[in-house]
Amino acid sequence: MIWDLAFMTNAFPRRTFLRDVAGAAALSAGAAAPAAGQSPAAVVIDPTPRFEISPWLYMQFMEPLGVTDSSVEAAWDYDRDDWRQDFVDVVKDLAPGAMRFGGLYSRHYKWREGVGPAATRPWTRNYFWGGKETNRVGTHEFVDLCRRVGAEPFYCVNFLSDGERRFLATSEGNRTGDAREAADWVSYANDPDNRERKSHGIAQPYPLKLWQLGNETSYGNQTFTREQSIAATIEFAKAMKQRDPSIQLIGWGDRGRGVADLWAGELVKQAGEYLDMVAIHLMGQSPKRPDTVLKGLAYQQEPERAWQELIELANTVETRVAEVESVLAGLGAKTGIAVTEGHLSLSPHNANPLLFEWLSAVYHARSLNIYQRHGARVKIATAADFQGNRWTVTAVMLQTPRGISYLMPAGSIARLFHKYNGKQGVDVVTTPSGLDIAASRTAGKVYLHVVNLEYRRAVEVAFAVNGMHVTGGRVFEIAPDNLRQYVNQDQPRVFHPREAVLPSGPAPAWRFPAGSVTALELDVQVG
Repeated sequence: MIWDLAFMTNAFPRRTFLRDVAGAAALSAGAAAPAAGQSPAAVVIDPTPRFEISPWLYMQFMEPLGVTDSSVEAAWDYDRDDWRQDFVDVVKDLAPGAMRFGGLYSRHYKWREGVGPAATRPWTRNYFWGGKETNRVGTHEFVDLCRRVGAEPFYCVNFLSDGERRFLATSEGNRTGDAREAADWVSYANDPDNRERKSHGIAQPYPLKLWQLGNETSYGNQTFTREQSIAATIEFAKAMKQRDPSIQLIGWGDRGRGVADLWAGELVKQAGEYLDMVAIHLMGQSPKRPDTVLKGLAYQQEPERAWQELIELANTVETRVAEVESVLAGLGAKTGIAVTEGHLSLSPHNANPLLFEWLSAVYHARSLNIYQRHGARVKIATAADFQGNRWTVTAVMLQTPRGISYLMPAGSIARLFHKYNGKQGVDVVTTPSGLDIAASRTAGKVYLHVVNLEYRRAVEVAFAVNGMHVTGGRVFEIAPDNLRQYVNQDQPRVFHPREAVLPSGPAPAWRFPAGSVTALELDVQVG
């Protein structure tokens, strides 16, 4: 991976050291004081609860990626025959609300090859990403990881290979999964009396609440048509819910290439009674400007312009989410939205070093704020692939062989926002120029997720909550001195937030440094 070596070796060591020495004391002192003779702009919150924030909103997505990026295999410690402990520790700290297993891999995945004694599980070919998979990580191991880190596990089922007929007859046999195979998986996971699971030494059910029917079913020219997909959705849903009526199903609602209409509308019209959510993907977010600086290393020469382009790309997320909302609202449907894959895609594909740098933060943080502000519909969303050892689009980076695991900027922001968040979404009535804010509350606390969109300018604000007094609070801030700061195995916690106390007073205020991402916890009282 090519880096601007002069920048890397000279820009940060002394500045980072001095900032670390200053610590939280500097944050809670002069950094928050209002400028003499000036009144800061106001952030005004309406604390009226608008919707319940889904516990699965901040999810992560795991897919076996073969020789392209051995994400699953790289996370397994074969000497201990268990997940790598450094990986488990980082994911527990990240604390995703849900973890999804599948992706394109689900089109040829046979779940029975990943259960039972590990020594008897067959190796299988990875048709999309190359190489072979050991199946050492199967249903039991994935669910076990999720339980250890407090995440809700959910799977993409093999949905008749999303219509790709080549999987009916491969050199390794029929790799397509039908509705009965999916229903059998539900029984294996959820039926307390399932003989097959018990024969594998697992007495208790898991159980699994969330299931997605296929993956990217409208993408490409070899997959199902819309009508074929809807018919299969109904067939699979009936079979799976017959085994466990309590499960929640996610159907595919995005559009196909060159097709104007989203599938979500017709899907909900015909199959809405079986579905809890419709899925779209937002992992193809890439620059549209012909003179973009977000390809290759051009951003290193014009980082401020790259920052502005990343803000533009985040605006696309809002457009896509609002489009699905409009379709569902027009039908009067209560169906939720699940963004089950989503990440920033920059050239070189999945390897652009900008994603190690804080420059990328403005896209990740604004996207996550958009998802939460639309939380009345958006129930599941993600800003990155989950984990890997080569791709830069991940939330967690694995140093291999052995080594450590650490959070990428996307992961650091997801951790911050998920950890310091309320249970109910509320409105931001007034937002000063330069800031992007999502707000929530739980009883006597109001939470703000604040992104300073300004590349060079700090923004100072005071806080007001309608009908309430702000009596105090805490600030959790990621604010590198230089927005080209980067994370790697030598400085894995460089984007760990600093904590400070919000200064008290009749109008408590805070000064958000340029390019910072902050979570605030405000203590409020009625009065």
